[in-house]
Amino acid sequence: MQPFTIQHIDHIVLRVKDLERSITFYAQVFGAELVKRQDNLGLVHLRAGTSMIDLVSLDGELGRKGGAAAGQEGRNLDHVCLRIEPFDEAALFSHLQSFGLAAEKAARRFGAEGYGLSLYCFDPDGNQVELKGPSR
Repeated sequence: MQPFTIQHIDHIVLRVKDLERSITFYAQVFGAELVKRQDNLGLVHLRAGTSMIDLVSLDGELGRKGGAAAGQEGRNLDHVCLRIEPFDEAALFSHLQSFGLAAEKAARRFGAEGYGLSLYCFDPDGNQVELKGPSR
């Protein structure tokens, strides 16, 4: 028997080439809020709803430990899923296009709350981000 129960994802950590570019991307595109910087480590913490997206600069103390940047030949992560509401496909496409981002047509996919519509886009470092709406 486990002595604990998982409640939710607390945070994810993405290794990024350009910390400032990634802070701006996650803030402007997804509305994440910068809550703490640890410049001595090359680390920033962004609030993403009840969770955090931590960004680690590849040339910072923590980022150097991970080796080379992710690329076509390999990634650090398949994708991160952000649960959003409302899920208005046309509004999402328009918003993402305003930042020069492409996304494919939304599809019904399984997640923590069951099946719901979602779509994917990519951040400046090639990390795939899934935007997932409520279960239906």
